[in-house]
Amino acid sequence: MKALHQIGFVGLGKMGFPMAGRLAAAGFSLKVYDIDRRVQEQFVAHHPAAGSESPADVARRSDLVITMLPDSNAVRAVVLGSSEEDGLAACMASGSLLVDMSSSSPLVTRELGIYLESRGIQMMDAPVSGGVSKARDGTLSIMAGGESEVLERCRTVFATMGERIFFSGPLGSGHAVKALNNMLSAAGFIAAVEVLLVGRRFGVDPQAMNEILNASTGRNNTTENKMEKHVFSRSFSSGFSLDLMVKDLTTAVDLARELEVPAIFCTSCRELWAAAQSSLGRGLDHTDVARWFEQLANARLGA
Repeated sequence: MKALHQIGFVGLGKMGFPMAGRLAAAGFSLKVYDIDRRVQEQFVAHHPAAGSESPADVARRSDLVITMLPDSNAVRAVVLGSSEEDGLAACMASGSLLVDMSSSSPLVTRELGIYLESRGIQMMDAPVSGGVSKARDGTLSIMAGGESEVLERCRTVFATMGERIFFSGPLGSGHAVKALNNMLSAAGFIAAVEVLLVGRRFGVDPQAMNEILNASTGRNNTTENKMEKHVFSRSFSSGFSLDLMVKDLTTAVDLARELEVPAIFCTSCRELWAAAQSSLGRGLDHTDVARWFEQLANARLGA
């Protein structure tokens, strides 16, 4: 099996920038590309890495290409290219490997995997969980879908970015688990906000109630890690956007529909988040959703 000497990284956003930085710091030979040239130049100025003129330029020089992009449409466009510009698939050598670490549609991932396989290129999906802070310190959780031997081929690379590496199953399963994980997280967030607002109206201090929840069976990731830090403080700065959350929830609901699994609660959860997004506007942190529920309840959590 071909060794991974040269790594290409496409997408230097909030997550991609620190993840690629971990690879550069670990000594991997790294070639990077971002559609925002200022971001790419900033990365190259601070890390031992080379910039690229296009995704195709990354592909021609890499044994492994990692994509960290906003959604499946962006991944598909970068992989397949256009009539004006070659994509990754046209320029990657046979025996090379593409790893999509974006939060993508598992069904689109399967389609791309079949196409890449026809060209002798292996694919793995490996989305992450943990947010920007864990991307910076290399403690992300990585959910890897594909062939188990491909995971072993990538393990050293993944270990640079993540603390826990899980094999989720066949290609696309990592993306499926990521979307479903975010659905569960999203449901827990709005449930926590609602019960705290009810308690507030009854006269219970939200911070005191949250402390009680964290010592009781109702605790979840929101009560433990988000409420105090992002909602009570009014910082709303988790680093994961409301727009991406709604995108991931849509992916989860679409997957359930495609598989003919009734997901009544999940569908309702997605609709609530989409309604909040429509009301609050785009470009916000996902924890800003608490403000929408506050408006509905005519009450406020935190100071």
